[in-house]
Amino acid sequence: MLETCVNRLVVVGIGLIGGSLAAALKQVGACREVIGVARREQTCLDAVRLGVVDRAVLSIEEVAGELTAGDVIFIAVPTLTVEAILQRIKRCVSPEVTITDGASVKGSVMSAVAAAYGCLPPQFVGGHPIAGSEQSGVEASNPELYKDHRVIITPTPETGDEHLKRVVAMWQVVGAEVLSMPVEEHDEVLAATSHLPHVIAYSLVDTLAHDSENENIFRYAAGGFRDFTRIASSDPVMWHDIMKANKDSVLTALDLFSENLHRLRSAIASEDSEHLLGVFTRAKAARDHFTKMLTKQAYSSSMQDQEITYTVKPGGSVSGELRVPGDKSISHRSIMLGSLADGITEVEGFLEGEDALATLQAFRDMGVVIEGPEQGRVRIHGVGLKGLQAPPGPLYVGNSGTSMRLLSGLLAGQSFDSELTGDESLSKRPMNRVANPLREMGAYIETAEGGLPPVKIKGGARLKAIDYQMPMASAQVKSCVLLAGLYAEGETRVTEPAPTRDHTERMLTGFGYPVQRAGATASLKSGGSLSATKIEVPADISSATFFMVAAAIAPGSDVTLTHVGINPTRDGVINILRLMGADITLSNQREVGGEPVADIRVKYAPLKGIHVPEDQVPLAIDEFPALFVAAACAEGKTVLTGAEELRVKESDRIQVMADGLVTLGVRAEATPDGIIIEGGPIGGGEVESHGDHRIAMSFTVAGLRATDDIVVKNCANVATSFPTFIELAQQAGIHLAVSEA
Repeated sequence: MLETCVNRLVVVGIGLIGGSLAAALKQVGACREVIGVARREQTCLDAVRLGVVDRAVLSIEEVAGELTAGDVIFIAVPTLTVEAILQRIKRCVSPEVTITDGASVKGSVMSAVAAAYGCLPPQFVGGHPIAGSEQSGVEASNPELYKDHRVIITPTPETGDEHLKRVVAMWQVVGAEVLSMPVEEHDEVLAATSHLPHVIAYSLVDTLAHDSENENIFRYAAGGFRDFTRIASSDPVMWHDIMKANKDSVLTALDLFSENLHRLRSAIASEDSEHLLGVFTRAKAARDHFTKMLTKQAYSSSMQDQEITYTVKPGGSVSGELRVPGDKSISHRSIMLGSLADGITEVEGFLEGEDALATLQAFRDMGVVIEGPEQGRVRIHGVGLKGLQAPPGPLYVGNSGTSMRLLSGLLAGQSFDSELTGDESLSKRPMNRVANPLREMGAYIETAEGGLPPVKIKGGARLKAIDYQMPMASAQVKSCVLLAGLYAEGETRVTEPAPTRDHTERMLTGFGYPVQRAGATASLKSGGSLSATKIEVPADISSATFFMVAAAIAPGSDVTLTHVGINPTRDGVINILRLMGADITLSNQREVGGEPVADIRVKYAPLKGIHVPEDQVPLAIDEFPALFVAAACAEGKTVLTGAEELRVKESDRIQVMADGLVTLGVRAEATPDGIIIEGGPIGGGEVESHGDHRIAMSFTVAGLRATDDIVVKNCANVATSFPTFIELAQQAGIHLAVSEA
């Protein structure tokens, strides 16, 4: 029994909801006694006979004198009956006893509490389990009902800490996930996601029941009809009460649905394919992620909600022909520019990782119709440079710095207000590097303290072109300013101190928008337009890097990576590995959609330490975690300088890699702008990735040369850039096992 769980549980209303909690607590032995309270003698007898409760009584007064601190009363009666129950509890139950409920409308319950007590007492904790069935009564009690389901609690400033902890522990011990939400927000969310569907289901079945052909309608109804209308079999009295108790929120949701249904009818009548596809694609995406939508989480939530650990057995080699996923940078930009183009853009090879999906959802939220992704295929119905619409709320981009920084540039030129938010990791990454030049252009941008997310952008700014001299090489900053330049009066120029990836410039040109490039400067003028095109996304060289390094360090390895992008602003990893002595051959070189690609073959060869040329640093900035592993396997010393940008990625990649290498017995010293690594034996141990996908994959590769197991913690975010990494690593020959907490 948990220390903070329940001493004695009193369930007022021994139906499906109350009976299931009682049965669940009894099953796990999480309370000393369960007492049921019911209006009918037969219900009391049935509850005891079925083992749902230990004993049952006809009124709360019969057991009130026994209750003390540590006990919980759970009110599970129809919503409009709650106030009468509370009035009786107020007269006979000690303030030390915790009181909670299971009503699906919280506003009316809190009003009932205030009416009964004259205030909101510390002992009351509002709650709502998001679980149920069309069945009812004590016979429907199910001890598994709440397992892996959500329970929303709605504490107020008056709620007592101990009472709150007790209720949370009670739900957790029966397997539920507990979420907290303000009362008003709860009622709005549930009106839209639960109460409205019940209204629609009841109305649909009632409408069809009056149809003269109703017998055939119901006889030949398919599974989809049965699934949707199942909820019309729910308790009519309970739902009658819910509609009255949550009237205002339900009416708001019903009005919105009616308006959208009218627009959908008009689209069907006029054969408006664009509108129909927009509704259906947005609905499919929302339904696929319904559990997140239910609690107003974003489409692409943080992967760090999961605890995933990699365990790599030492030794082995890698071999075979591999195709890694599509380039993340190009996938992001294909969605952005395809959305702003006129016409339909077709994309092949789109990376279906969390980061790129976050960008895709952001544009869906701004009114762009996007079909897919399906096996890397996406069709984007562009709305033109001025066709984006105000999103319904903040645009959540998860862990994707690329999404936030590039979208900042695009949104700075829109007529509507917008806000960009991210997960915990992204919320620690600096955004002033894009906010400051955008402010110079006249954008109205706010960030949190220290220039951190969220980024709030006020619409309607008149942007003016600038000649921006970048203080630090960054493709994201360069792209942000150029994209803002699409909306700025005059010619926007960006000069970088060192070459960075030029995917934005290349893709703009591919969409027919002229970009001038002269040395280190890229420039464009506003007033043009983008024309839809076809894009084939090459395999991501950043993802290919892990297998290039794996083959370079493991004796007996021979790997060919096909259709990899070798953009000259991204090929630093090839150049650096060759300088270290790696055996790398490029074949089948060609150009696809303006991007050079090739098949890359890497065979094992002994490596030597080098001083990494600083002109190669910007060309391999994302690949250095894996290159640090290559350096640890090389003979002699490897020195990296001029790479301070690595300290402000998803983690401080310099320090995190240095710490991990030292844990594995490698001599590694972090410096302000780089690292010094002395090659030598790699041992085993537990290393922390800090939720950084590239760190996690790099230490996985290190296992090929380790002398003992390497355990890599917090690897869930690998899905942000490389959703098939585990499968490919195991296929290639890395002894990788995965566990999830």
